[in-house]
Amino acid sequence: MFFNIILLAIGLLLLIKGADWLVTGASTIARKKQVSDLAIGLTIVAFGTSAPELVVNISASMDNHQDIVFGNVIGSNNFNLFFILGIAGLITPLAVQSSTLLKEIPISLVAGIIFLFLANNFAFQGPTLSRIDGLILLVFFLIFLGYVYTQLRKEPVVDQVKEINLSIWKIWGLIIIGLISLIAGGKMVVTSAVFMATSIGVSEKLIGLTIIAAGTSLPELATSVVAALKKNSDIAIGNIIGSNIFNIFFILGISAIVRPIPYDIAFNRDIYLLLGGTVLLFLLLYFGKKKLVRPAAGLMVVTFIAYTLYLITFEK
Repeated sequence: MFFNIILLAIGLLLLIKGADWLVTGASTIARKKQVSDLAIGLTIVAFGTSAPELVVNISASMDNHQDIVFGNVIGSNNFNLFFILGIAGLITPLAVQSSTLLKEIPISLVAGIIFLFLANNFAFQGPTLSRIDGLILLVFFLIFLGYVYTQLRKEPVVDQVKEINLSIWKIWGLIIIGLISLIAGGKMVVTSAVFMATSIGVSEKLIGLTIIAAGTSLPELATSVVAALKKNSDIAIGNIIGSNIFNIFFILGISAIVRPIPYDIAFNRDIYLLLGGTVLLFLLLYFGKKKLVRPAAGLMVVTFIAYTLYLITFEK
């Protein structure tokens, strides 16, 4: 058991560092090609912070561990929404733009509803996220990318990613090492998590919703906390909302294409929490005059702690 805990920790570290190296290398190439920092942030950096979830899900899907596939994404989204956003809001009140309140947050709500509808399809093999469902999710992801591109054309370019002077060998070295680390880390996380769940008699679902979900969300946590400390509310909130949309449309879409995934309807409870939390965030911001104040952020954190205690106490 101790060995597998160490293996899990090493796997999570490889995932985080691998994503960081991949983002650094890819961002440097983009800068050399004169791609704007805003475009880099909304594409490469967004992908990098969600790369741990993607790699873990592909590995879990290939090995037919469906509870880890769904637990990781749903758990990560709840962790992002309630805990990370709550912590960021406790650090500093988070003000949002009208587009975030009226467009991005509703899009994340719609993403959750679409996922809930597709996963609970009883028409063929029972509740399953099929390859057709995966393609549907990817189509919605492309639509979302089109929306992001439209927003890019409307927003002024603001330099946020610093230029890094590296040789071409170092750049590609970072990219290759990052990819290898992501693949190795993902495999280690899934293998150790499955062994731990079996050894201590808990479900893969619980491990996925808690330990794996929190571990793969560490890049989002770091990004939002740093943004809050710098009082950059747009990044602190945009990182979370964008990641949640990315996780459902892209990561679950890819996972379902790799292998159709049988769905346990017990996950509906966790999706309802995600949908309710998204509506709660919208209402808190709407009535708070587009600002997530500390009492509201504290409510988000307390809700997540209560939910986690419920899972540990009652989830088998």
